[in-house]
Amino acid sequence: MLCTLGIKASHFKFYIETYQYVLLMVFAIEEINHNLYILPNITVGFKIYDICYAVARGVGNALRLLSGKENPVPNFDCKPRQKFSGIVGDSATSTSLAIAKILGLYKYPQISYGAPLNILSDKHQFPSFFRTIPNDDYQCKGLAHTVIHFRWTWVGLLASDEDYGVMGGQKLKEEITNGGVCIAFFETIYIQNPTAKVPIIVDLIHKTSVNVILIYAAMQQVVPLMEEFYTFNITAKVWLASSGWSISPVFSKNVMLKLLNGTLGFSLHRGDIPGYKDFLYNIHPTKFTDDIFIRDFWECEFSCLWPRNLTSESLDHMQMNEELHLCTGREKLDELGRPAYDEEEFRFTYSAYNAVYALAHALHDLYTCTPTRGPFKNDSCSGIHTFQPWQTPSSVCSESCLPGHRKAARPGHSICCFDCILCSEGHIANLTDTIHCKKCQEDQWSNERRDACIPKLVEFLSFDDILGCTLTTGSLFFSLLTATVLCIFIKHRTTPLVKANNRELSYLLLLSLILCFLCCLMFIGYPKKINCMFRQMTFGIIFSICISSILAKTVTVVIAFNATKPNRKFNKCVGSKIPNCIVICCVGLQLIVCVVWLSLSPPFNQQNMETAKDKIIIECNEGYLSAFYCMLGYLGILAIISFIVAFLARNLPDSFNEAKFITFSMIVFTSVWLSFIPAYISTRGKYMVAVEVFAIMSSSAGLLICIFFPKCFIILLQPSRNTRQHLTGKPNYASG
Repeated sequence: MLCTLGIKASHFKFYIETYQYVLLMVFAIEEINHNLYILPNITVGFKIYDICYAVARGVGNALRLLSGKENPVPNFDCKPRQKFSGIVGDSATSTSLAIAKILGLYKYPQISYGAPLNILSDKHQFPSFFRTIPNDDYQCKGLAHTVIHFRWTWVGLLASDEDYGVMGGQKLKEEITNGGVCIAFFETIYIQNPTAKVPIIVDLIHKTSVNVILIYAAMQQVVPLMEEFYTFNITAKVWLASSGWSISPVFSKNVMLKLLNGTLGFSLHRGDIPGYKDFLYNIHPTKFTDDIFIRDFWECEFSCLWPRNLTSESLDHMQMNEELHLCTGREKLDELGRPAYDEEEFRFTYSAYNAVYALAHALHDLYTCTPTRGPFKNDSCSGIHTFQPWQTPSSVCSESCLPGHRKAARPGHSICCFDCILCSEGHIANLTDTIHCKKCQEDQWSNERRDACIPKLVEFLSFDDILGCTLTTGSLFFSLLTATVLCIFIKHRTTPLVKANNRELSYLLLLSLILCFLCCLMFIGYPKKINCMFRQMTFGIIFSICISSILAKTVTVVIAFNATKPNRKFNKCVGSKIPNCIVICCVGLQLIVCVVWLSLSPPFNQQNMETAKDKIIIECNEGYLSAFYCMLGYLGILAIISFIVAFLARNLPDSFNEAKFITFSMIVFTSVWLSFIPAYISTRGKYMVAVEVFAIMSSSAGLLICIFFPKCFIILLQPSRNTRQHLTGKPNYASG
């Protein structure tokens, strides 16, 4: 019940149901102090702080309790001699969450009577948090079962945008959809400004055909929404309420009768507190002189103002409002003619009552502990005045196994005695005292704490990866460098050095080298089906063009030298037919190998989940692996033949004999690919691909540097050597 009475209405709100919690604390602690069994000869004191549903105030008050100062100093203990035992509260989820994070650092117990958030059960994050109500899981399952029971398959869902609504709403959505129910909409109610989203939600519900709507929110967000629904005459809907607002008394009578009649809701267990109702109706300002709230409560209940609170403004207000009068102190709560309190709110006060007694019984266990039979190290006890905040005594053989661990029975011991063993990799336990760890799905892996399955990392040689980026840069750099060399050769195509050893073959070799560098890009990035099918074959065919061009150039050197001798059959071979035939035949054989490969078992992309346990490697399966190695072997045979021919022709008497450089280039090429095979076989994943890309790039760079850089050096820096006379070693009679 919200009271905004009289002149205070503009700046003061008094929630009577919240005041009931204050009175419950006073009542329970007085009961405990009069109980000779629980804590004899010990008086329990208390401090009550008003958080006002504000997280910042909740954190500040928690720090005040910890430090003992009104201006809190974190990590300093300036409390008086009285021992601080723990905190009872809060009822709100958001403030309970913030307070629990702080108290958990110091292991001070916190017992909440109204925060159902499921995450608060995580003892890793909140080791000292306890509560006297069930967590959200049970409520979400109950609401979902209600929907399924009535066979409602088309429902709407509204949830507040704070922790209680966000997490609870998501859990509720999961439970409902798992039951085969469809959710027409899932809208959020703003907690900071509830009215901001109201027009959108009203319009949505006004147009929808959904007749059953679940609201997972606290009272403060639901009230303005329902009032607006009433204004727009949105009726004939069935509302399912969470415990946050199911018993709220603040709705107007019209809303209750016309809009909410027939609403289904879940609420907390209600229990009797003997003597509490009599206590509530016998309070009086003269009895509770230290209670700073009781006079405001009195004014709200009896529509009166205390004389000492009167001002000229409030007197004017009293004259305008006939119901207002002066408080005399002779008023009696049991003569109001209506209930002074919301008795449905006793559900929460019963939970708060249990929370106070839980803390008291923990202190009782400390007080009655017998040395040598205690729960602490060496069976010791802790004194009632010297205990540490983490000491709530227990009688167990083994402490509970936290999530991420499983219980393992101790041989020869009772079933209550067990060891906690960390779940093995790929298995999790997300509950306490789990006997068996659950195996994660094939595409998931366990986190470090082994209490949740997380998606496996997806690995492939990406363009964004440092390794992939480096190889991409190298590929583009060398392709541009090769293109530059080609441009130099085309520009100087009439010079003797370029014309020597068949310039057309030089052009073909440079073009194929450019393609070799660019085909490296087919190996980088997400392995798509088309990339996997053709990348190895593209590389094999282009490389066969490169090596067959080199072989043809070497044969050209041999033919050209022997053709200079008289009466030799090689004179008939001078020309472009033999080199062209060599290139066509060599490339044709490689093409046949690739066609057979595609026909029998072409490469394809796959998800490899076996090589690395915690990763999914996206890779290309080469299909018919023998064909892949035949392709590489064929390139090796061409390279060896080129090497032998070039080696035999290396000493032919030319001033510029290209065979020398071809010989060295084939040594580099063969060395790279001989190193590649063991490295390729011994690596996996993206590194396996990187090894092949590096081999393609380095062998191509070796051919470019060994064969063409000496020529570029002469063309650009020593043009005097780029003459027919210098190349043949004969005088140039045509000159002069």
